[in-house]
Amino acid sequence: MNNLEESSELKLDWAKLEKAVASSPGIVPVAVQNADTSEVILVAYTNELAFRKSLETRSLVLWSTSRNELWEKGKTSGETFDLIEVRVNCEQNSLLYRVRPRRGGICHTKNRKGEPRNCYYRKLDLAGGKLENTDP
Repeated sequence: MNNLEESSELKLDWAKLEKAVASSPGIVPVAVQNADTSEVILVAYTNELAFRKSLETRSLVLWSTSRNELWEKGKTSGETFDLIEVRVNCEQNSLLYRVRPRRGGICHTKNRKGEPRNCYYRKLDLAGGKLENTDP
């Protein structure tokens, strides 16, 4: 069990964006949304190389700021995505990718049944400050 991914403790990485920009100049944030359900799958980053690769392959390809390399979402877990639509915000400094899971799964994490879940599977208990797993 990965403590960060399964913990009920809120441990936000307040320095992630600062580290990402410092280690990977020329990136923009990408909100990734399931085209069929409108669920937000994840927020990630792309650079020009990853953006062009996504358009060329019609697959969800991002830029991994932690590994400084192209990242085809789901390549290792098998939970890959077709790129359905790309939208750009008014200031042209972020993107929205609407995607379709190829196998039906979304996240690299699994619930107790071994099924992939939505990456936003925990919600914050506003009264107690703890995270609640909505798909254990």
